Amino acid sequence: MSRIGKKPVNVPSGVTVTVEGSTVAVKGPKGELTQEIPSCLSVAVEDGQITVSPNDQSSRARAMHGTIRSLIDNMIEGVSKGFVRELEIQGVGFRAAAQGRQLTLSLGYSHPIIFEVPETIQVDVKDGTALTVTGPSKQMVGQVSARIRSFYPAEPYKGKGVRYKGEHVRRKAGKAVA
Repeated sequence: MSRIGKKPVNVPSGVTVTVEGSTVAVKGPKGELTQEIPSCLSVAVEDGQITVSPNDQSSRARAMHGTIRSLIDNMIEGVSKGFVRELEIQGVGFRAAAQGRQLTLSLGYSHPIIFEVPETIQVDVKDGTALTVTGPSKQMVGQVSARIRSFYPAEPYKGKGVRYKGEHVRRKAGKAVA
C-alpha cells in the first residue's frame, strides 16, 4: 500500500466534503471543487477525516491510491486557503494590464496578447510587471501561470520575458568578437 495513501486527510472547520457514488465534492469559503474517483478505490468521510482505500490489489489501485489522496488533500487546501503563483515580467516596454476577465500582455510583439482568464482564477497585476495568479484549484493555477509564461519565456541572452518569481535564468554570453 502507498505510504501517502494510508495517511488520512483532515477536514478543517468551514469545509464540507460529500461523497456521492464515484464523485468527491469539496466546498469551502474559496469555492467548490469536484473529483472523480476510479472504481478501484473507495473514499470514506468520518470524524472530520477522509480515508482513501483500495478495493483490490490491482496495479491500477496501487498506482492511484496515493494520487487520489493527494488530489483530495489539495482540493481541501484550495477551498480553505487557496493557491498562489507569482510571475514577473522583465524587459523594456514589457507590461501587463487586467480588464475584467481579460489579461492584456505587451511582450514586444507587433500586437498585444489578449488572454481570457478562466472563471475560477483571479489574476492581479501590480506595477504592470508583477502578476499574481490565485484560485482554489492547484492544477488550474499552475496551468494558467504556465500559459501566461509560455507567451514569452525568459530568454538566456538579455533575460527578457515572463518568469516565475524567484526563477533563475541561466545567462549566456553573446557573440564573441574576434
